[in-house]
Parts: sequence; C-alpha cells; structure tokens
Amino acid sequence: MQLYNKLSAEERAQLIDEAGKDRLTISFYQYYKIENPEILRNHLYIEWDKLEVLGRTYVSNEGINAQISVPAENLIVLKEQLDSISFLKDCRLNIAIEQDNKSFLKLKVKVRDKIVADGLNDKTFDVTNKGIHLNAEEFNKKLQDPNTICVDMRNHYESEIGHFEGAVTPDVDTFRDSLDIIEDNLKDHKEDKNLLMYCTGGIRCEKASAYYKHKGFKNVFQLEGGIIEYTRQVKNNNLENKFIGKNFVFDHRRSERISEDVIANCHQCGEPCDTHVNCANEACHLLFIQCEKCAEKMDTCCSTACQEINKLPSEVQKELRKGIPNSNKIFKKGRSEVLTYKK
Repeated sequence: MQLYNKLSAEERAQLIDEAGKDRLTISFYQYYKIENPEILRNHLYIEWDKLEVLGRTYVSNEGINAQISVPAENLIVLKEQLDSISFLKDCRLNIAIEQDNKSFLKLKVKVRDKIVADGLNDKTFDVTNKGIHLNAEEFNKKLQDPNTICVDMRNHYESEIGHFEGAVTPDVDTFRDSLDIIEDNLKDHKEDKNLLMYCTGGIRCEKASAYYKHKGFKNVFQLEGGIIEYTRQVKNNNLENKFIGKNFVFDHRRSERISEDVIANCHQCGEPCDTHVNCANEACHLLFIQCEKCAEKMDTCCSTACQEINKLPSEVQKELRKGIPNSNKIFKKGRSEVLTYKK
C-alpha cells in the first residue's frame, strides 16, 4: 500500500505529458476538529493516488487545507469522495482561473500542528465566532463604503503584484506578522469602521476575522472564497472587477492574471514586471520578480554569483551546497540584498 510519493518531479512531468489529460487545479479548506489526523491523512493519500491527484495538503487537529490538481475526468469522483467525509460534504472547491497541467508534480499529504501557520493560541479566543462572509457583489459594495477599511491579509510578495483598489497592504513576511500590525494601526477604529478582509482563497481570513472580533472589532467582514472565488463570480455575473494585477498562487504557476494592470517592477532593472521566478541556482532558489530581458541576461539567476554557480556541472553544484541550509534565504521572498529594486 503506497502512502508516500515515489516519483521525482521530472518523472511525474513526463507521465503527465504522456497521459495527455487536461488537469484542473483546485483548492479547498475546512476548519473542523479532527481527532486523529494521521488516519485521515492516510485515507486521503490512498484514495487520491488512485485518482491521480497531485498537490500539497495539510491535515491537523483543526481541519484541512488543500491545494491540488486532478485530471478533469476525475473531478466528479473526487467530489463524491470528499462528500463521503462528513465534514467535507458540499465543501466549496475553488477551481483555478488559469489552468496548467503541471501546477503540481507530486502528491504530498502531511500532518501538521496547524493548517495555516498563524502562531495563535486558539484556546484564548472562540475561533468559530467569525466575521460576516460576503460574495463578490457584496464585497464591491462594502469596498465603496467610506466607512470601510479594506485589509489584505497576505504577505508583501503576494500583494506586490496584485491587490484590491484602496486596500491596506501590510509590508510583512508572514501572516502572523500582519495580525498585530493591523490591530495596532486600526485600534482607534474598532467600533466606527468596517474591517473588510481578503486573502487568496479565504482560509487566512477565517481565523483572522475571529481573532479581530476577539480583539474588540465590532464590524468584521471577509471575502467568501477569497480572490479566487471573487474572480469567478465577477466573470460569471458580469460584475465590476475591483482587483488590480495578479493573484499570487502557491504552485508552479505562481500567479493568475486578474486584470491587465502591471503594478510591480523587476527587482533587477526596475522595469514594469509582475513575473515571479525562483533563482536557477538550487542552493539559492530565492523567489523574486524578474523581467524577460533580465532572465535572459542573468540566466534566471538573482545575482552574478548565483549565475556563475549555476554554470558549473550539476555534480559540482551538489557538492557546493552540501550541508548548507538555504531556507532562510528562500523565505526572504524578494528582500535579498542582491536585488536593486526590491520592495
């Protein structure tokens, strides 16, 4: 019985090409008290492996958070499988606006302490006392209300390439960092303003809205389904789009274009650009924004030092990065000192 991925990304990519099937990228989440996450984790892996599901899923005592892709022909079976799990019945599935058959190349289902790294002690407040959910039309109306303060609950590298008109975009590296900053900045408006929040798919706002209500905010609202569902409703219902730029996503696509506006700049030359890449030097892998000209000039590297390393034979590169941790640099997310035009 297979419970873990055994194929490399390259092997999986080849199999996807050979299969020639259209795949759908999907995300969903559900907060629910799960007594034994390991049992659910194993069950999901076994069932999803049969359906050729790929992606990244976290299961914990507080619920599930999934970003996956599945062959389009298996979507109905996947939905039936999820509906057979009581707390996932009729769970909203956010289907990506822009599809890519290789958005995910491995199936990873992991047990974690939290389904989102929020750093909060859930025992100190009622996590079920959430804000009011708004659909796209309701969100647009609330956004235009002069008594509304709209806050982006995502990190700086996400909002840098796209955000809602007039939104407050905290300059933070993590979701947890934003919580205290936002509370402090808005402490004088806990009762007289509408706190309107949004994120990629809605999951961060679920916890944040309960946290802010606990902190004394009286009028708390959140975008149901996040930017992904908002975009779908805007298109389906012919609504005015209030989101400018791209929506950052956590798979190989890296983003979905929502409007034609380019609001960011290449971190190397400063020209308008909103394309995220990872440095081609595997020992670095820094996430940053790079235009086509700089990508060609720098071989998709963030610096000349990385460019020189990337030219070395692969075996030599492996030796050079042995025992050297690089996760701290990766998660600087575009703030590296080698980038001239970083945010």
